[in-house]
Amino acid sequence: MLTLDLLASALPQQLKTRVTQEMVDNFNASITDPLVAENMRNNLLSYTKVLADGRFKMAEYMDAVRYVSYKLMGHTNQEAYARTFPQRWQNLHAAGATPKDISAYVSAYNKNKLVNLILEQTLIPTYVLNQDIYQQAINVQADMMMNAKSEKVRVEAANSLLNHLKRPEVQKVELDIGIKDSSGMRELRDSMAKLAQQQHDMITGGHISARTVAHTPLTIEGEKDE
Repeated sequence: MLTLDLLASALPQQLKTRVTQEMVDNFNASITDPLVAENMRNNLLSYTKVLADGRFKMAEYMDAVRYVSYKLMGHTNQEAYARTFPQRWQNLHAAGATPKDISAYVSAYNKNKLVNLILEQTLIPTYVLNQDIYQQAINVQADMMMNAKSEKVRVEAANSLLNHLKRPEVQKVELDIGIKDSSGMRELRDSMAKLAQQQHDMITGGHISARTVAHTPLTIEGEKDE
């Protein structure tokens, strides 16, 4: 059973105060099957990341989670829509909506951005979903490598296994720690180069000793002596 505190704890900070007890009660009342209710509650708490930017209303999010949950249970789009919005479904039929009209309404909701953001959260990577098939393929290749009559087939199977089962290569990360050459840095570098050249010329010309230069304080243009 969903509680107000449980839902609020899973929401982004800016949305914690927008959820009400009435929303929680309506959500709980919309599902009578305990197993389905548990699945819905878990999904509601799992996909709150889509609300982080605050563009969606809480009521819309709860409806979209119900719809997506029914789809994940194997229901068609129309079945999921009818279970999520039973009153809206009845109103459509009572108003004499044609099957084509109803299909259009359902299709539009199924393409809703919030619905699709939640669907993205439910996707399972193909390598996880097909892990058993991957292992079966390896077993077939291993059998061909050991038992195929053709030497060419055995070699190809062996090479395939070597490529797919080799240890992952270590990724070297190169960090750019260079200092950008800003105009200020260029001016400082040029000034230091000119100063060094002037000191070198004075020393080689006999005008000043290296010792005197070494003990001369560095004065930066624009600074005042304290």
